[in-house]
Amino acid sequence: MRAERASKPPHPDTPAVRDFWEQLGLPGLFDVHVHFLPENIQRAVYAVFDAAGPKIGRDWPIRYRVSHEERVEVLRGFGVRRFSTLPYAHKPGVAGYLNDWSRDFAAGVPEVLRSATFYPEPEAPSYVAELVADGVEVVKVHVQVGEFHLDDPLLDAVWGTLEDAGTPVVIHAGSGPVGNAFTGPDPLRRVLERFPRLCVVVAHMGAPECAEFLEMAETYERVHLDTTMVFTEFFGQYPAELVPRLRDAQHKVLLGSDFPTIPYPYAEQLEGLARLDLGDDWLRDVCWHNGVRLFGAAP
Repeated sequence: MRAERASKPPHPDTPAVRDFWEQLGLPGLFDVHVHFLPENIQRAVYAVFDAAGPKIGRDWPIRYRVSHEERVEVLRGFGVRRFSTLPYAHKPGVAGYLNDWSRDFAAGVPEVLRSATFYPEPEAPSYVAELVADGVEVVKVHVQVGEFHLDDPLLDAVWGTLEDAGTPVVIHAGSGPVGNAFTGPDPLRRVLERFPRLCVVVAHMGAPECAEFLEMAETYERVHLDTTMVFTEFFGQYPAELVPRLRDAQHKVLLGSDFPTIPYPYAEQLEGLARLDLGDDWLRDVCWHNGVRLFGAAP
């Protein structure tokens, strides 16, 4: 009789993560800011972080550098019941490749929010329309890496399609960790003035321009903020004077982590949220209910 293969022990970071959400009485966590990329692009991204290059600006040791399969199991062990994969196009001509890979990856992992990306290029309106029609659940753009303006005229039809469909767009628009000519609140503000019903999730709470992006969330019905890395020692201090306003924005704040490309245990982000002292109901909404309301529960 063949001996059964021994099960792999849980990741050492698992108990702290599970203890957090179990104490809140939640079924798990809903993480809207997770990355899974094709292996060749994943290696290139890791290399940028390892070199602490000009877009990173500091040493950034990656804690969860394991295979795709192992990372899925780590998240499952943590109790992350739904998560995105958030590809982001860094130049023209690569969005299609990333979107095809992300579609195939999502087909094999039921917890995944099917994710996609786009770039300001002539083909973008047609392939974004096809993605929306095909059921894409979330789109990601990263202007710091892609070096493009959110209000590029090539994207006018894209924003219109996404606004009409209500498809959420996770946008890294803040100037962290290193700003450039394309980051900051003004380009997104100009887009929202023209497309006020656009469903936006501002990555990293818009840091370091936290006040400006919080104001957009307060002004526009469908603008949200994700917590990715913000309330950790590594990322820097969130302005204390803004914290009380986060209570009023309780339904607008979503848990994000940046897994796997974080330099600390996953639970550190959760502990940072708890230290805000905004209450258990606030934490329950941020860590689970807001994500379910926006995207739906896991199958």
